[in-house]
Amino acid sequence: MTVTDAKRWNHNIHYHPRILGAVPDGARRALDVGCGEGMLSRALRRAVPHVTGIDLDALSLGQAREHPDDIDYVLGDFLTHSFEPASFDVIASVATLHHLDAAAGLARMRDLLRPGGVLAVVGLARSDMPHDLPRDLAGVVVGTLHRVAKGRWEHPSPMVWPPPVTYAQMRELAAEILPGSEYRRHLLLRYSIVWRKP
Repeated sequence: MTVTDAKRWNHNIHYHPRILGAVPDGARRALDVGCGEGMLSRALRRAVPHVTGIDLDALSLGQAREHPDDIDYVLGDFLTHSFEPASFDVIASVATLHHLDAAAGLARMRDLLRPGGVLAVVGLARSDMPHDLPRDLAGVVVGTLHRVAKGRWEHPSPMVWPPPVTYAQMRELAAEILPGSEYRRHLLLRYSIVWRKP
């Protein structure tokens, strides 16, 4: 991790270890969906020999390409780009699914994953109020404490708010599209999905 990366913190970066911890042993090819300026791609490259990052935002990809590494950065639409089916051992995505149709995104990731490969997603969803209010308030308090201690890095990529899908809907989509996946709701206003393809 570069000095710059090591000093960065935000709610998404906080959960990068969840992604990196899911990388299967012996993985040779990884895909970072919605890679932005490449911070997760660079972390994946330390564990996987061949990493591809794809994003629609040219500005963010330009920043990613400024780093001296051998990551393949693709400017394009993940849903339509001509990747070979079942060609990746690990597919990662952080804060991307709410930018597109979540069901289509999960299905596309599933189809691009090799048998035995792992899909690891960290995402944003919409809370159900007032049911989720206590959890959200706790997340805001903990997030504020983190920012005071670590600062907050603002990524250059476009934002979408509010997320179109709720946490409950994401749980249902994961169960339907990725049977046997592990869905977790996290305190810092994120969820994660980890799934190993049979």
